[in-house]
Amino acid sequence: MCFTMGSILINFALLPSAHAMSQLDALKKFTTVVADTSDFKQLAQFQPQDATTNPSLILKAVQKADYQPLLKDTMGRFKGGALDETMDWLLVRFGCEILSIIPGRVSTEVDARLSFDTHATYLRAERLIELYRTEGIHVDRVLIKVAATWEGIQAAQKLEQRGIHTNLTLLFSFCQAVACGQAKVQLVSPFVGRIYDWYKKSAGVAWDEAANAGANDPGVKSVHEIYQYYKHFGVATEIMGASFRNIGQITALAGCDLLTISPELLAQLAASEAPLPRALDAGVAKALDLPEVSFDEASFRYALNQDAMATEKLAEGIRAFGADAVKLEQLMLAV
Repeated sequence: MCFTMGSILINFALLPSAHAMSQLDALKKFTTVVADTSDFKQLAQFQPQDATTNPSLILKAVQKADYQPLLKDTMGRFKGGALDETMDWLLVRFGCEILSIIPGRVSTEVDARLSFDTHATYLRAERLIELYRTEGIHVDRVLIKVAATWEGIQAAQKLEQRGIHTNLTLLFSFCQAVACGQAKVQLVSPFVGRIYDWYKKSAGVAWDEAANAGANDPGVKSVHEIYQYYKHFGVATEIMGASFRNIGQITALAGCDLLTISPELLAQLAASEAPLPRALDAGVAKALDLPEVSFDEASFRYALNQDAMATEKLAEGIRAFGADAVKLEQLMLAV
């Protein structure tokens, strides 16, 4: 539509809409958006509610020039101390910087090398919380990330009973999600992208990207199953989809409790004004006819064993996070 004003011809179709909303803003109406980064200098532009970190993200950050002073200062303050405690101080320093920018919670991860030791995981989590308290951070602003092994879930249950909230990570299977719900953990992080990676690699040349996109993406379907089960049976544990490979996976989960998204994908969502409808609805989930299940240690281990994808990705994730913890220690010792 055009309108002539004096000698000026205005084409209204070419003007930016006053009501245009980015996909990121639209997503925030359905879902709590969490930044998946330790690069806290990137956070403010996306205005996330929460943020998550892990050893790989911390390792990536401390290799940037911007974060060298923080690494050097931490090593200087705690020189001569136990390396594992100094690493925890480094994680907490990053967490405190993040919390100075965001209004919500930060997730800080227990060393993945403790993933099969319930007691050691519990003690390390307690120490992280004490370090945060030393820095004046309230316990409710921190989620302790723990690998969703059987041992990790038991440690998380004990932590929750003490008022320390947990984020169960490296979650790939329905049985892990159910066991986490039974343990009344605060939050679970199903790894959408890593599930997608496994199925794509397994299919090889037979993989059809278009047929496995959006709601048909295997990682998206996994979160749908968990969401429907939790909402149907009133499980209070929050669901936070994680590890995304593309914005299609994110938009297919609009309505999930939380989604933790890398800065690169946050930027893509912020740049797009395509429609973004709600994809997950608790009311719809409540109306479904679903069987209730539960797991003890033996049935959990068997169910996980029967899921080749989950078994392989859990082991791979623990190995990768453990290796990055070793690399981070080496960087710290070199300072």
